[in-house]
Amino acid sequence: MDALQQHILDHQATAVVLVDHELCVSYLNQSAEFLLATSMTRSRGDPVLSVIRDGDEFPAQLTDALSLEQSFTKRQAELTVAATGQTLAVDLTVTPVSIPEFRGLLMELQPLDRLLRINKEAAQLTVQQTTRDLVRGLAHEIKNPLGGIRGAAQLLSRELEAPGLQDYTNVIIEEADRLRNLVDRMLGPNRMPQWSSVNVHLVLERVRTLLEAEHPGRVQFERDYDPSIPELVCDHEQLVQALLNVMRNAVQALEDTPDARITLRSRAVRQFTIGSARHRLVIRLDVVDNGPGVPAELQERLFYPMISGRPEGTGLGLSIAQSIISQHGGLIECASQPGETRFTFLLPLEAGITEAVDEAK
Repeated sequence: MDALQQHILDHQATAVVLVDHELCVSYLNQSAEFLLATSMTRSRGDPVLSVIRDGDEFPAQLTDALSLEQSFTKRQAELTVAATGQTLAVDLTVTPVSIPEFRGLLMELQPLDRLLRINKEAAQLTVQQTTRDLVRGLAHEIKNPLGGIRGAAQLLSRELEAPGLQDYTNVIIEEADRLRNLVDRMLGPNRMPQWSSVNVHLVLERVRTLLEAEHPGRVQFERDYDPSIPELVCDHEQLVQALLNVMRNAVQALEDTPDARITLRSRAVRQFTIGSARHRLVIRLDVVDNGPGVPAELQERLFYPMISGRPEGTGLGLSIAQSIISQHGGLIECASQPGETRFTFLLPLEAGITEAVDEAK
């Protein structure tokens, strides 16, 4: 396979597996490596049935396709990944390949959960943009009269001689300031990102250290880092803030959990789609806690402003975190069930570089 063919296959969203006439792995593209949790170097020459399995009939189906040179397609096939034991729902197409230099099968796997995730992300990004536009409009309508109220209270305070009456105007001024600050927080970051190359593990460690200082001995932190992850071009302080908002929520959720534990995990993901944009390399950061989970009725609205699962919560922490990651071209996802809540940060490696280049022009 020449370099151009391999380059094209590696940039396909569909997982491609090429097996030879003995049903041994001959080639995996990058999407297949990610989907099957293995590498071409590790799997080449291994029986394909030691990499993926699909019930008792699967070996005979592959043998028949090879011997009879007949392709077949299985919709919503349930494949088991040998490396992880995970079950995947995929559309599977098997096509015989017979040319002078090669005889075997071309297997194409299209994960159904990925299509559902892409559609969900696209809808989530649309809702977030609509929410941001709504909040900006409301902020403008709220801050203008607040400024007038505050100014009038200041003028009135100068005309009042009795100190007791001035206490009332001070209350008006303080509450107007509080509401203005609340609106500013709803709007999220109020400055453009300051791009720099950052080791994401140093960011995770800084946030972990802050939380351990705030809650000494209360939560056990476990780290599962991939040291091969390259540096990310991002705004260091904003990324710290986004992670701190999420991890602080996790610590608070573990308040009544015995053996409270948070796992921090980093991985590099190739050929990943966020919304409608496909990225060559994405950094994935997982924050996983073993708490009671997020109530089902909140999961779809978790990143909206003013939505909180705690009576004393402001409902702004996750909304601000999502706004920060959105500025970086990324997304935060949440999957929760009793005993495990996972917040996943998806950050395109090239997003900050592109923005920095655009700003320099």
